Amino acid sequence: MTKTRWAVLGPGVISTDFVTGLRSSSLGVLHAVGSSDPDRAAAFAAQHEAAASGNYSDVIARDDVDAVYIGTVHTTHAALAIEALEAGKAVLCEKPITPTAADTRRVLDAAARAGVPFVEAFKQRFGPFADLLRRLLADRELGEVHGVVAGFGGNNPARTGRAFDPTLAGGAILDVGCYPTSLAVEVARMTGRGDQRVKFGDVEAEWVNGVDADTTAHLAIGDLAVELRTAVIREMPGAAVISCERGDIVLPYAWGSRTESPSSLILRADGEEKIVTVPTVQPMAAEADAVSRALIDGRVEAPEMPWVDSALIAEISTRWLEAARRQ
Repeated sequence: MTKTRWAVLGPGVISTDFVTGLRSSSLGVLHAVGSSDPDRAAAFAAQHEAAASGNYSDVIARDDVDAVYIGTVHTTHAALAIEALEAGKAVLCEKPITPTAADTRRVLDAAARAGVPFVEAFKQRFGPFADLLRRLLADRELGEVHGVVAGFGGNNPARTGRAFDPTLAGGAILDVGCYPTSLAVEVARMTGRGDQRVKFGDVEAEWVNGVDADTTAHLAIGDLAVELRTAVIREMPGAAVISCERGDIVLPYAWGSRTESPSSLILRADGEEKIVTVPTVQPMAAEADAVSRALIDGRVEAPEMPWVDSALIAEISTRWLEAARRQ
């Protein structure tokens, strides 16, 4: 079977991690690199043995590119994604798709018009761990789900770089807070609340250098109670607890890393704990292969990351940020 020929747009740190992960892919191979600086693209292509390079538009227009991975800064995602979709390329776009719900909807509308696969790159959604969690939710392993508490954050002592630049849509909510938001949205959909109204409660926020640096939000998706926490100025366990009728599903490290998916969760009920483990995978390879399978099957969405989830994640992130600005 012919492998998906990938182009990477944006030869930066996360694209390096994607290219490294792609080597573990069973369905794809790196073929081209695009950048606003063609010399930088050529250097990255030579380093990672890609056959072609050029500026963004040149690479997107190539007939020998099947799919593109967008690893640029948040504020450039929309234009690149729409250009690639209109060129008939499948797209794997780093999270968040865009900094706002309105622009995310524009991208999803473009994907629908183009009729080619589009997937938001939430790496924790792919692989055995994600499949296990979905089975537990679908089977109501511990009864009805009542709530989600989830957080993710880290500390950047220098307070510099993209995450602290408001002109690049920096801040905790869009940088890492979207991970716990993604979990809450998936739990809501799996438990029949995915299309219900989102109501925000208390939001707390600390601002540093013009960005949301540490924030907590309480909200409800239908009757699902959600607490989200995120920060870029303090370390925060990447854990989550899904509270159920007869106990809790505990995710000690819910998000994994760029090289290894999560491997275990805890079922806590009746005063006892049961640890469930699954094999790990290279998560960036897994998300790339999900795009390839959509191409092979003639689908526009990956079941692990449907567009309805991307739209709701963007809505919650946008409203959370708006509420944080009022603090």
